[in-house]
Amino acid sequence: MPENYTDPSGNTEAFRAFAASPEPQVAAVTGNRLPMIVGAAVVAAVLLTLAVWLAVG
Repeated sequence: MPENYTDPSGNTEAFRAFAASPEPQVAAVTGNRLPMIVGAAVVAAVLLTLAVWLAVG
């Protein structure tokens, strides 16, 4: 660990500020996932078709 790291539990004031801070937001998925699923299915179908074409021909 770098030397300039300050452990929040080492200082009461820093720990209280750390504990009171809001939790970071995890990347929220908004919107519809249907286009991504359809796109993945199309890519999978193209790759499968290419693999079959290479294996047969």
